[in-house]
Amino acid sequence: MSFRTNPDRILEHIDRQRNRDDEGRLDFTREASARELDTEVPTGDATLAERLRRIFSLIEKAYVATASGPEIRRLAQRFQTVGDISSHHARGDVGITVSYLDHDRPDDVGLIPFEIRPDRLDETRKVSKTSSPDANALRILREDLRSGVMGAYKKMEPRLRDGVRERADVGHVSVRVAIDLRPAR
Repeated sequence: MSFRTNPDRILEHIDRQRNRDDEGRLDFTREASARELDTEVPTGDATLAERLRRIFSLIEKAYVATASGPEIRRLAQRFQTVGDISSHHARGDVGITVSYLDHDRPDDVGLIPFEIRPDRLDETRKVSKTSSPDANALRILREDLRSGVMGAYKKMEPRLRDGVRERADVGHVSVRVAIDLRPAR
């Protein structure tokens, strides 16, 4: 009997995989996020557009950190269950939170929902020409994160302009970009 088809070895491998899966349930994450902090105070003669660009650049940095972080890869690995069962799909939200740390103004929050169905995974599988559920899920999550961040920014841009007019952005500004994914029922 060959080494690869030894039944004892196969059973040991299955047991090890189950143990890893059981341990993995404890550190289940359904969210990926990143936070950026800007401590530079804009100059006194900075225009409203320049100060808005400062906030947008923080959002962009937080988006890039979220899209390339290890948390979104863990979300993509958990995604296999969504694509394996044709009747299941996932829902999620992309959120942006802008906090003015040196001002009394409340946080500005933008939230965009999204939905992922198994047929979308099939389309992505055809485009990417890979059958790896992790890679396809990562591609879908990054697309939804990108479109969600842009949609949330458009939603909250009037509030950001109000905050800049109130000079709430003078001082420390923190931006958090998050993507939350959960199974739909």
